[in-house]
Amino acid sequence: MKVKKVLILSGAALLVFFLVTQPEGAASIVNSILDTLQDAAEALITFVRSVFNG
Repeated sequence: MKVKKVLILSGAALLVFFLVTQPEGAASIVNSILDTLQDAAEALITFVRSVFNG
C-alpha cells in the first residue's frame, strides 16, 4: 500500500514540476487531450443519431 502512495505522490510531483517549468508545453498537451475528447464525443453523437434516425 505504501508503494502505491509513493508512486502517486511521485507522479503528482512530476506533474507539478512539468507544469511549473514547461507551462506552454503543458497547455499544448491539455489542448490536445481536449481536442481528442471533443472528436470522440462528436463521433459518439453522430453514431447515436444514425442509430435512432435509421
